[in-house]
Amino acid sequence: MSKSNKISMSVVRRLPRYYRFLLELKNSGIYRVSSQALAEKMGSSASQIRQDLHCFGGFGQQGYGYDVPKLFDELSAILGLDNHYKAILLGAGNLGRAIINHVDFSSRGFALTAVFDSNPDVIGTQINGMTVLDVNTLEDFCMTEKPDAAVLCLPKESAEQTSDILYACGIRSFWNFSHYDLSLKYSDVVTENVHLNDSLMTLCCCMTAANDDSQIVLNKAAKPRKPRKFSQAKDNS
Repeated sequence: MSKSNKISMSVVRRLPRYYRFLLELKNSGIYRVSSQALAEKMGSSASQIRQDLHCFGGFGQQGYGYDVPKLFDELSAILGLDNHYKAILLGAGNLGRAIINHVDFSSRGFALTAVFDSNPDVIGTQINGMTVLDVNTLEDFCMTEKPDAAVLCLPKESAEQTSDILYACGIRSFWNFSHYDLSLKYSDVVTENVHLNDSLMTLCCCMTAANDDSQIVLNKAAKPRKPRKFSQAKDNS
């Protein structure tokens, strides 16, 4: 894919979902799938899937569909899952601990190399085999290990100062769980913001809109058809 091809973020955000469904098919021993069958399984449309995948090249064949293992590998490469970017996590509180314990960084393109906190009661403790380091050693660590990305599990009041240090250390990529918007200060950072409270309020709004007396009417997508059953093809390789 040429660097001149500009891919919209809406397409990028659908790629992990394609990846997940292809992994399910691959693990089920299914080696071929049509865009229509994949769309029905995902509650999407065949044209949407073809358009999205066409952004990265032609992966399917008319009358044959998609080779599941091949497309899975292609999406893995597009997502960069083999890069193993070095990541550090800031904030070993409840959220940070949950992420360390339950997120499989290695299969998502990252290697979690260090965890930092400022709480003396937390520093030196172990989380899933990782020792929590003193945040005061952050700059020295970054100078030596040169991490590629940082996970921010900090309150907003701490996030700005910490992100300034990280930026000065050369880090430009952030998985941001704080409520501090780094892009307002640094235009050249790559940030994936995760606002759990916003997501919960969105759910609340959708539930409220479902009430008969609600003043909100949501523009819902057409209800997807019942997914078809896939026939399991034999691997002749």
